[in-house]
Amino acid sequence: MWSYAFRRVLMTIPTLLLVITVCYLMLHATPGGPFDSERKISAAVMANLQAKYHLDLPLWQQYLYYLKSLLQGDLGASFRYADWSVNDLVANALPISALIGGTALLLSVVIGIVLGTIAALRQNSLIDYFVMLIGNLGSAFPSFVIGPVLILVFAIWLAWLPAGGWNDYQVHYMVLPIALLTFINVSTIGRVMRGSLIEVMNSNFIRTAKAKGLPMRTIVMRHALKPALMPVISVVGPIAISTITGAVVTESVFSLPGLGKLIINGASNRDYTLVLGLVVLVTVVAVLINLLVDLCYALLDPKIRY
Repeated sequence: MWSYAFRRVLMTIPTLLLVITVCYLMLHATPGGPFDSERKISAAVMANLQAKYHLDLPLWQQYLYYLKSLLQGDLGASFRYADWSVNDLVANALPISALIGGTALLLSVVIGIVLGTIAALRQNSLIDYFVMLIGNLGSAFPSFVIGPVLILVFAIWLAWLPAGGWNDYQVHYMVLPIALLTFINVSTIGRVMRGSLIEVMNSNFIRTAKAKGLPMRTIVMRHALKPALMPVISVVGPIAISTITGAVVTESVFSLPGLGKLIINGASNRDYTLVLGLVVLVTVVAVLINLLVDLCYALLDPKIRY
């Protein structure tokens, strides 16, 4: 397993290189530049700015210069945030997005598995209808619709929670963003867990366990839960990645100073280094999450050998 993990880590190098190259070329191929604005800049000032950020060099030299800085752990200087490097911007925004997304993902996995298990064991009951209702609502309505509804109900009508903003990690500012992401993720995990456990409970080895007179709790916990978690593990990876990419919508709705705000500002301002730095970060996280999912498969299913 360790050799497989090492090979997968090595495979991230060409993956990262390909993603960076494509994104780099696409950014430079679009019309306009990071210093274009309504106010005209003099030719001398523009020349100094381009020389400072190496934009006066040919494109291939700019690309090699960026790769050299990236190998040293330097994501470059921001074109639009004066006296700020991309490392500093990401260091300030990443903890916020990681806290919101990580907490929501953890709650989603626990709540989704519990609700899906109860719904599968009690088909056509109220809890089963409730899980399916959550699944349908979370699939039918996108986050940019559910988010404003949460603000309308809990911030405006009931006045229990703030509508948005970020006040130095105060808990009541995190409740609505975490609730939004948790609701959307639970809708997927709960449905997958329910369907998977229903299928496992109708398997032959479960019938054999029931024929031996084992208690239902023992059957579920010892024999049914592990194989039923396999599809759930497979969807947790994409859900974790979508939680990162979905930060653009969530943090915009609730005005959070996280990675989502940086992505929007970097794209609208044509801040090449900021956008590329965020692309590198998201790609690395996505590859690591997929690696963890593959390793979890081996832990849950002894038949899998890497």
